[in-house]
Amino acid sequence: MMTLSDNLFEQFSELVYRECGINLHSGKKSLLQARLNKRLRATGINTYDSYYGFLVSNEDPEEIVNFLDCISTNLTYFFREQQHFDFLKGILPEYIDLRLKQKSNRIRIWSAGCSTGEEPYSLAMCVLAHVSDRMNIDIKILATDISTRVLGIAKKGVYRFDKLKSLSPEYRNRFFRKKTGSSEEYEILDQIKSLVTFSRLNLKDVYPFKGPFDFVFCRNVMIYFDKQTQESLVNRIAGYLAPGGYLFVGHSESLMGLNHELSYVKPAVYRK
Repeated sequence: MMTLSDNLFEQFSELVYRECGINLHSGKKSLLQARLNKRLRATGINTYDSYYGFLVSNEDPEEIVNFLDCISTNLTYFFREQQHFDFLKGILPEYIDLRLKQKSNRIRIWSAGCSTGEEPYSLAMCVLAHVSDRMNIDIKILATDISTRVLGIAKKGVYRFDKLKSLSPEYRNRFFRKKTGSSEEYEILDQIKSLVTFSRLNLKDVYPFKGPFDFVFCRNVMIYFDKQTQESLVNRIAGYLAPGGYLFVGHSESLMGLNHELSYVKPAVYRK
């Protein structure tokens, strides 16, 4: 069995950092080697060194996308970190009233690092369940991820029943239907799907949108970045937040020690 040398691990780590800002420390060497083995089998390339050369030669730009897909970790479920959704439910009526007084009926949400779609769909369900139809609110959710693989799953909006266990019976019955021809799979209703737009985005690249967003969920993403990249990302996101808008980060994350313009609201919640 091949072994990934320390020198080549460093080269791959530097490549990943340049491409997407993820910081692969030495403890991730065995993980990287396992993920590389998948790409070697898929491409038919025989050695780690040859594969690295192939990536940096840019002979096939799509392969760098496949490589980043392969090393990204995508753990998620519906209404993960429930406290954030409870907080959102609590502030939505007052926030929407403020927007209506400002002569705007638009609510824009960005789910950055949306993985297989559970987060943006949870946001759509949360907002729909707590906004009166009479308000005529224009809701749109942008969901982005660096992985084309997970975005493909998210766009379909089809999940096995065990993925729905974190949902209340009310939400399962209201927002899902059993997929035709399957006893185990459930599909998000078009009412929810229509609110969400999925798009591939590397958070280090130029953002192809203007905003502003009322709520940005960028949770459990910054843990993969070093402090410099975290600070840069937070300030970029702040620039896309509407005045009074909120940024939600993961409960294992904090903006402590970073220079930024946001105000602390409660653990993992900040406001512009």
